[in-house]
Order: sequence, then structure tokens, then C-alpha cells
Amino acid sequence: MEAAGQAAAVSRSFGNSAGAGRLTAGSSASASASASAARASGVGAERRPAGQDAGRRDAGHEPTTHDGFLGPISNDAPHKRFFSIAPPAALIFFFVLIFVAGAIVTVDRKENLSILQLHPREAFATEEIRPPATSASRAEPTEEPNLSENQCRHSGSEALPRGIVQDKSNFQTESLGGNPGRKEAVRPSKSLLAIPVGIKQKAVVDKLVAKFPAANFIVMLLHYDGVVDGWRDLKWSDRAIHVSVRDQTKWWFAKRFLHPDLVAEYEYIFLWDEDIEVDSFDPLKYLRIVRREGLEISQPALDRRSQIHHRLTARARNVDVHRRFYKTNGHGRCYGNSTGPPCTGWVEMMVPVFSRAAWRCAWHMIQNDLIYAWGMDFKLGYCAQGDRWRNVGVVDSQYVLHRGIPTLGDGGKAQVSAFTSASASATDRLAVRQRSYTELKVFNRRWKEAVAEDGCWTDPYPDPATTTG
Repeated sequence: MEAAGQAAAVSRSFGNSAGAGRLTAGSSASASASASAARASGVGAERRPAGQDAGRRDAGHEPTTHDGFLGPISNDAPHKRFFSIAPPAALIFFFVLIFVAGAIVTVDRKENLSILQLHPREAFATEEIRPPATSASRAEPTEEPNLSENQCRHSGSEALPRGIVQDKSNFQTESLGGNPGRKEAVRPSKSLLAIPVGIKQKAVVDKLVAKFPAANFIVMLLHYDGVVDGWRDLKWSDRAIHVSVRDQTKWWFAKRFLHPDLVAEYEYIFLWDEDIEVDSFDPLKYLRIVRREGLEISQPALDRRSQIHHRLTARARNVDVHRRFYKTNGHGRCYGNSTGPPCTGWVEMMVPVFSRAAWRCAWHMIQNDLIYAWGMDFKLGYCAQGDRWRNVGVVDSQYVLHRGIPTLGDGGKAQVSAFTSASASATDRLAVRQRSYTELKVFNRRWKEAVAEDGCWTDPYPDPATTTG
């Protein structure tokens, strides 16, 4: 009974401090302390005596409860009992949840609005610079590339399956019979010899072509006089490719019939004049030297009996190759530190030899309407696939004789009389020379304009092309 009285006293103190059955933080703390004291005293009752509860109700006080100390009263509503336990903690937790959820919704809404408000181009650019979300679409090193992507296809072949596309060709002749599907043995690498020819130089051309083995070279004759049948009696004529257009030059033919994709199978392209004697020249030995020296653009040296216009092309004795020459007096001096043509990095245009890569570059430089290519020789070093003073050179141990016969301007013309023919030839030669100088000016002007207009191109040779004194 004494313990029950203590418990009742504690219960009354809670009721008075709560005020009309409401708990505060202070009353909760007092109740906890009283509960601890009651437990320490061994009190195990969960309800107050019925008489005390009745007395409280008679006095106008509603009975109170406390979690862990006083048990639930049977006539209290469940929701009243919940809010009478610990309303501050529950409400605080509820408001915190609402605040956090609202902040997340607000941030997400702002981000979505900012994306929707982007200009279509800005949105597209944003998507482009984002890295892929996963690496699943990235091909492994051992995987085949995605064949459906257009960047894997050559321009113009997008509508075709990749396996049927052949983007390059050659001048290899084919038999009219036989099985085209039969796999042939791999052909040895060949080079191409292309020569503009007139029937007047038939004997010289015959000796020249005979020096180039059929197993290693394809021969193309560019007939500027329109005469083709006159070559049929030569034993190599049937294996040669004959192209005939009257009154056109070597560079006109080259631009139209030696496209890089047509000659891509050939290791080197020899684009020579017809008035060349080759008694001291072996093309196979020449190519061995070119490969060894890493020459992308080259020419055989000129025998000193030749018509020589630039000293760099003259044969030097006791060496295989030279890449520069020296001149320390007079006009057009060349020193050891000279870096441009005609002191170094330069060949003349009568017997140039191009690697496959160098020709692809040089072909793009040939102007459609500038048929003599004057001025282009000073720019060929840009196609040397590296330093022009290293990758351009003159081969001395294999040299030729340039006869310097004027063949342009009178090729294939009917001869009425000796006097008329000579007069017409002189007039034509003068016209050829005048146009050549005009083309030089036009080419140089176009080069300067192209350099000025191309903001993405940097000149690797900004110094003057010629060192003069």
C-alpha cells in the first residue's frame, strides 16, 4: 500500500504539471524520473487504483499516460493516446521530411526547365560534348569496326555494301577469256613510267622504255601528236597504255589520267620527258638507292653534257646522292644553311620521280588550266612527307642525258614546206614560251592568295624559298 501511494502521488504530480492532460518537455522529464524511482522501489503495477482515477475524474482532471510507466487507459481514443505520447519529435520529423522532399522537387524542376529552355543548337552541342554513359558501345581492340557508320565508307559508296566497293584501280590489262574469279598469285610491286611522246622521237623513246623491265614497270605513252599506230611495231608497244590527245602537255595528261587512286598500286611514278638518253641509267638500281636514302621526290642527275638550267641537277662525282649545292659568289648564292630551292629540297620537272604518297600530294597541286606547271617545281618540297632538305634529292650514280629538244608547239602538224614549217614552229615556240611565263605569274599569285585565305594552314617553310646575295 505504501508503494501504491507513492505511485499515485507521482501520477498526480504529472497531471498537475501537464495541465488538462497535455504533456510538456518538463513534465515528461519528471515523469521519467518518477518512473525510474518507482521501478527502483519494485513497484510493478501498470494502473492506478480505480479509486484514484475516479477521484481525478471527479475533480475535472483527465487521466494521463506515459510510455513505459503508466499503461493505456481503456476509455482513451487511440489517436489521442499517440499525440499525447511525444508530439514534438513526431512533428519535427514529419516537417523535416516535407522540407527535404520539397527541395528535391524544386531542384529537379529547375534543371528540367533549364534544359527545355535551351536553344536547339545549344542542346545539340551539349549532347555532343558529353561522354558516353557506358562503354558498351565502344569497340574492343579485337572487334571489327561498326560497318554501318558512314565514316568507314568512301564518299559516293554509302549506298553499297562495303565488300563490293573497290575505290582504287590500275592500268593492268586483263584477258578477254578465262576465269575472272580465279585467284592469281600476288603480283610483285610495280612502278609506273609515263612519257609524253611524239612520233618524231620514236627511236629515243624506244631505247628509254627498253631500260625499264616489264616485270617491274607499267608503261604509259601520252601521245600529244595524235599518232598511235606508228608505235605498233615496237615489241613492248602492246603492253603499254596509249593515251592520245593532240597538242597537250605532260602535266595536262597527268592531271586527267594519273589520278592518285588510279596509280595507288604503283610504288613510284616516273613522269619523264621524251628527250632523255639512258645509257648510264638503271631503273632498278636507282630505286634501290631511293629507298635506302628515303627520297620521296627525286630525279637522276644530269650528265654535264646536258642542257642544264640549275646547277643542283648537275651530276656530282663519287657520290650516290646529293641534296644541296653551294654557290658563294654571283647571283643566287647557296650556303650550307640555305633551306629552300633551288639550293636544296628541289628537283627539275623534266625527269621527276615521286613516291606514291608524294604524288598524291603533288597531283592536287597541279592546276587544271596551267598546263606547263611553271612555278610548281619550287613548291614540290611541300609534298616531301617531311623535311624537304632530307626527303628530296638528286641521284648521281644513276644519271641521264637531257637532250633539250623543243617538241611542244609543232607536234603532228602538217608540213607544207620547209620554210613554212620552220616559220610556224618558231611562232608556236614563242607562244609556248610566253604562256609559260604567264602561267608562272598566275601560279605564284594563286599560291599567295591561298596562303592568305587559309587560316588553318601553317607554312612549314616561312623563309624565302631562295637564298640570294
